Amino acid sequence: MPVPDSSRISPDALRRLVEPNRVHRSIYVDPAIFALEMERIFERTWIYVAHESQLPKPGDYLTTQIGRQPMVIVRHDDGSIRALYNRCGHRGARLVGGAGNVRHFRCCYHGWTFRTDGSVLSVPLRRGYDGTAFDVADRAFWMPSAPRVDSYRGFVFASLAAEGPDLRSFLDGIVTSLDDIADRAPSGRIEIADPPFRVLQRNNWKLFLENLNDTMHALSVHESAIESARTQLAEMSDPETPADSWVGETLSTIGKNGTPQSIMDRIGVAGFPHGHSFMGGFFNPDSYERPYVAALEQARGTERMREILSVNRHNSIIYPSMTIQAAYHQLRVIRPLAVDRTLVEAYTFRLIGAAPESYRRTLAYAMLMNSPSSNMMPDDLEAFERVQHGLDVRAGEWVSFHRNDGRDTVADGAFTGTGTSELPMRNQARAWLELMTAE
Repeated sequence: MPVPDSSRISPDALRRLVEPNRVHRSIYVDPAIFALEMERIFERTWIYVAHESQLPKPGDYLTTQIGRQPMVIVRHDDGSIRALYNRCGHRGARLVGGAGNVRHFRCCYHGWTFRTDGSVLSVPLRRGYDGTAFDVADRAFWMPSAPRVDSYRGFVFASLAAEGPDLRSFLDGIVTSLDDIADRAPSGRIEIADPPFRVLQRNNWKLFLENLNDTMHALSVHESAIESARTQLAEMSDPETPADSWVGETLSTIGKNGTPQSIMDRIGVAGFPHGHSFMGGFFNPDSYERPYVAALEQARGTERMREILSVNRHNSIIYPSMTIQAAYHQLRVIRPLAVDRTLVEAYTFRLIGAAPESYRRTLAYAMLMNSPSSNMMPDDLEAFERVQHGLDVRAGEWVSFHRNDGRDTVADGAFTGTGTSELPMRNQARAWLELMTAE
């Protein structure tokens, strides 16, 4: 499939598409702009690719995509994690799919094999290359590797750009949300639990990210789900009993999406450099299971336990590739496929050292909130698709992010605002423009 010509889009033209409180509709519907996003955003910045728990042993691998580039994430013999282009250095065939464990990668086409660092291991009928320019040590024949791979608290990121800010600088203030996830485990470690739910959305990837910290949409978009959750809660004979508490808490969270917008204002939002943000949460800290709280207290002490469980954030966005919900042990990965197609993978994780009941709550939340057949997901998908179609209409050229514009506060490089502020959207638009116009 031909890639749309993005060379016609100059930096000045891009700057005209983003203003402090609005963006032009073309950034959601123009295939040439999407192609440029893949090159300048997803194939340059740090992208989440895996969690270390998915690759516990040497030879463990999984396949993924960074922008338009098929990649293999693999644990090498020395214990390091490598990000390799999923491409044979001989004739270019894709080497592997899915996930598994290998001693080496073998091409199905001509049988070339590669070590888990991408280097050539063997070539059939090697003597046929005698006297040619072929050299097994020449990296031109290897599986190419991403220039940079790094991790923080077990979360692995890769960048296809050789230069740029290091991972810790890129994460900036949102690093506290990754800490929030890992700190909740009595051991300080988490693990990805099961294969993800996969949802194919008929919308631009930016619409999904903009929605995550948008508290204003919930009361109208999720009206039927909110009423259903409240009805089910009312019908439960005793939602606080051990058997039902995790269901009750999840239904309660759905119901809290119907909180009046005047109260939503109080939960607050925060934005950081590079497009990251989080919004305050709805989680009821009194609903934690007693065995979990006891295990965390024994491991960390009473004061630290209370400090960890007092953090209350709903969605945290690590722009542009992932979002997390620490209190519910959820992680979602964003994979843009086309200007109007986005794949979202929703993972759950276990807190190592926590009682099994904690994971039952995690699954309940995933089923009711993040699965393709959840109570909430269809509402959002309908809204996203309607917006995508609406943005094709030329009657209006701009998308408004005016709510609470000019009222945000800035301290130590972070922006903060009320819970209904469109601060996160403005913050993402700033990051988008910086990345798209960078040399």
